[in-house]
Amino acid sequence: MEISGSAFSSGLSTIQSGQRRVDQAAAEIASTAVTPPQQPVQTPPQNQVRQASEVATNNPPDLAESLVALRVGQNEAQAGARVVATADEVLGTLIDTTA
Repeated sequence: MEISGSAFSSGLSTIQSGQRRVDQAAAEIASTAVTPPQQPVQTPPQNQVRQASEVATNNPPDLAESLVALRVGQNEAQAGARVVATADEVLGTLIDTTA
């Protein structure tokens, strides 16, 4: 019976994926500025178009979504660590059995 791939490499890639998710979420959280409530924005006249930079500043990353992504990344990295630990344990058992 041949199994393609390795539990170690799968666990490691899961850890790295979780770390990337945590890094991205942390950067989004850090970039979110706490500001007082804004005054109601008047809509521009119909013949005017909003500038792209103005639109981008009005839509900062959602703090709640970033916090959820942070937790998901943490769980993903922990799951990968468990896979690596289990693979290590299984390999150790196999080595002890053949020795």
